[in-house]
Parts: sequence; structure tokens; C-alpha cells
Amino acid sequence: MSETATRLSARSSGLVKPLLPLAVATFAVGTDAFVIAGLLPAIAADLDVGLAAAGQLVTVFALTLAIGAPVLSWLLSSLDRRSALQLALAVFVAGNVATALSPNYPTMMSARVLTALGAATITATASSAAVAIAPEERRGRAMALVIGGLTLSTALGMPLGNLIGSVDWRFTLWAVAGLGVLASIGVSVSLPRVSLPAVSLTARLAPLRQVKVLTILVTTALVMAGHYTVYTYIGAITADATSDSFAQALTLILFAWGFGVLAGNFLAGFWADKRSGLGVAVAALGGGTVLLAVSPLTVGHLVIVIVWAVIWGATDGMASVVQQHRLVTIAPASAPLLFGLNSSAIYLGVAAGGILGGVSQEWFVITLLGVPAAAMALLATLMTVAEGHETRRSTHDRH
Repeated sequence: MSETATRLSARSSGLVKPLLPLAVATFAVGTDAFVIAGLLPAIAADLDVGLAAAGQLVTVFALTLAIGAPVLSWLLSSLDRRSALQLALAVFVAGNVATALSPNYPTMMSARVLTALGAATITATASSAAVAIAPEERRGRAMALVIGGLTLSTALGMPLGNLIGSVDWRFTLWAVAGLGVLASIGVSVSLPRVSLPAVSLTARLAPLRQVKVLTILVTTALVMAGHYTVYTYIGAITADATSDSFAQALTLILFAWGFGVLAGNFLAGFWADKRSGLGVAVAALGGGTVLLAVSPLTVGHLVIVIVWAVIWGATDGMASVVQQHRLVTIAPASAPLLFGLNSSAIYLGVAAGGILGGVSQEWFVITLLGVPAAAMALLATLMTVAEGHETRRSTHDRH
């Protein structure tokens, strides 16, 4: 191995060590956000409430996270990244412990709000820490590793959490709290104190006056709404393919989707470092549109569904990384606020997807949910293409 290659390998190894606990933290947040949905019947029965009331635990968590992410990211921006993460993880762990111990519905609802306040800060803070410690030419891959924890949670955290929760739903919350403790220890040991440059509030908010920033946030919400219109109801959509198969067929589909998401994460991180972020975004959003549109043609056969799920997952994973990478490229000094807003856009999209999927079932059979989902993703793609045309025109006019 050449001396240059040895230095690059050492640099990469040194970068991975502080990033791993950040990925564990985002994995814990994602698992916490999505696993409750699978535990709702058990929670409703234990707390003696209806399923619809139990479902509001998911809604309140998502809305608290969406609203709290940008606000708390700004409030904690003066802290070094390690201290901010330690504080956020402490609140997150406390919230999950309180959830696991909740004796009744009102207590659990309050505990979910507390948990969401911690979770709202973790993803944005972890992402801004990754950007701060990574050299510019490796930012995309650093963010891909951190966001990979969040996306992996939908494929691994959700099925594993439900497996644990099949014994007692409270065990799942204890497991998530344990992940938060593990991440906190890793952050304390491996992450250096990283302080962001002192920037005034006016300067931090300046990017929000840029049409490009707002367009990225809106398109992120739209494409997530499209993906999660289908993903939220993936069990019912693929029922024909799984009903005559082995017992864990749905779990296999979820794992296939999660594998695709991880692959898309890292491909987008690599390509965003090497190519135009806009081009990668158009490819990811356009690819997602196509995969959602053809989903009704895939759901009848297990092997076809699995292949489709891998490719579809890759487009979802690419979109998550490249949109965040584009934001930090526009305004690195405002990274905490922008990442907080990006988290809001993602979770608002997830919530909207669940609502859209539910409402659409009044007009479509459930296997056709990919049609309205593809319409949302297509709108996001067209907005991104239009943004690219406007950027090129502005650049041409200046020259």
C-alpha cells in the first residue's frame, strides 16, 4: 500500500470512530419513531383505550418532533456538539423510561412528548457534528453514515422492536432506552468537543429567504409523503404475496427495503461528493416516482416484491442523504437550523403519507396506493428540475 493510500485509510478510520455513536443515536430515534405503530394493539389493550386513541401517540410524537427540531436546534446551537447530544440523549432516554413505566394513557402521552423533544434534537445535532468533523470532500459520506442509522431503523429497528414487543410492549421501550444510553457513552468517549462558529440569529435565518432552501424542504416533505403513503401500509399492500408464503415473508420484504435504503444512503453520499447534488437529487426523486408508480404490478409475487423493495428502498435512501447534503452546501454556518428544518420536513412527510394512504383507500383498492404516492413524488421531481433550470438561468444571466 502506498504512503498516500495509507494516510487516506487512516483518515477514514479516524473519521468512522466518532461517527458510529452518532449513527447509533439516529438508529435509536428512528426505531422509537416507527416501532410504536406496530405495538399499538398491545398498548391499547394494556392501557384500556381504543386503537384510534393509541394511534394518537404516534401523531403527537411526530408533530412534537417536527415542531421542536428547528426550534431546539437553534436554541442549542451555542453548545458544542458533544454537550448538545449528551443533553438530548439524556432527555430521550428519560422519555423512553417514562413511557415504559407509564401506568395510564395520559402519562404515556406526556412521556411521548418528552421523548420527542429529545429525539427532535438528536438527528440534527448528529448531522451537524458529522459535517463539522468531516473534511469537505467527505461530507456526503459522513452524513450518509449518520443518516444510515435513521434509515436502518425502519428496516431493522421496526421488525426487531416488534419481535421484542411480542412478549411485552414495554420491553421494546426499555431496549430503545438502552440504545440511547449506548449512544451517549459512545458520544462521550469518541466525539471531540466541536463548537460551531459564532453566527448571529439573523445570519442563521438568512438561508430561509432563499427560494432554493425552501424548495428543497418542500420537495423533501413531498417525496417522503409519497414513499410513506406506501410504506405505512406495506403489510396490507403485499398481503397477496405474503399470505401464501412463509410466516416471516413480510419481515423479509422489510429487510430487503432496508438493505436498499442503506445502499442508497451510501451511493448518494459518494455521488454527492463527486457529482452535482442537484443531478443526484433528480435521479433519486425521479427513480422513486417510477418505483412507486409500478408498485401495483409487483405486489402479487413474493420474489418480484423483494426485488422491487430493494430498488425502491435505494431511491428513498438516496433522497434522504442528497437533500440534506444540498442544504449544508448552501449554508454551512446555518447547518443546525437547516438540519432541524429538514428533520421537520421528513417527519411531516411521514405523517402526511400515513394520512394520504388512509384517505386514498376510500377511492383506491389498497394495492393501488402507489398511484397517489407516485403523484406526490412526481411533483417533488418536477419542482427540483424547475429549480435546476432556474439556477442555470441565474448563473447564465450573471455571466
